[in-house]
Amino acid sequence: MVETKQRLAIIQQQINETCKKIGRNPEDITLIAVTKSVSSKRAQTLVDLGVKDLGENRLEGLLDKQENIQEKVNWHFIGNLQTRKVKELIHKIDCLHSLDRMSLVKEVNKRASEPLKCFVQINVSGEESKSGITPEEADTFFEQLAEYENVHVIGLMTMAPNTEDESEIRSVFRSLREVRDKITAKQLPYAPCTQLSMGMSNDFMIAIEEGATHIRVGTALVGSESEEDE
Repeated sequence: MVETKQRLAIIQQQINETCKKIGRNPEDITLIAVTKSVSSKRAQTLVDLGVKDLGENRLEGLLDKQENIQEKVNWHFIGNLQTRKVKELIHKIDCLHSLDRMSLVKEVNKRASEPLKCFVQINVSGEESKSGITPEEADTFFEQLAEYENVHVIGLMTMAPNTEDESEIRSVFRSLREVRDKITAKQLPYAPCTQLSMGMSNDFMIAIEEGATHIRVGTALVGSESEEDE
């Protein structure tokens, strides 16, 4: 098994080389280590190596790692969030990447004691297996957010199709950026929407080329200790 330190070095090198190629600053890219399929011990190793952003997609996994990792890290919830679990999660995370419906907006607003950083999930590819609002629904959705003071939308999130067709992947990321640009142009105080959470182990370099500010890397960075991978 490739050591975690070596995996991290490879990912960081890929980020640096991609940014250099397109004239971006690597410091503008937030690397989120998706630790959902590994133990708290493996996650702690990453923290010890300087990774300060961890992503989980289940409440139970997040709580377990928080109990075992005492250092200050930024916790990102990246999975589908059931409305009934918001009250248990809301004060445990720094950022929610999967705001995808008004019922969730209302519950987050109700349970949060201060504005929570959120990404609105957009289902750009139109796949039924993926959550998120459609690009066409974005304008109306963002207009409705105005009355919810504890929901602070910093950007958009999407997942590309599971395909080896680079042009299809790039098209999805580019489309998300275009939706983001339209929202940003509105200059909404409650939704500056300047960030893009997109790109995972197999496609994060394409995502960076298309403007990603946050990449969610699991298997390529943390490896796997179970059959469930990113």
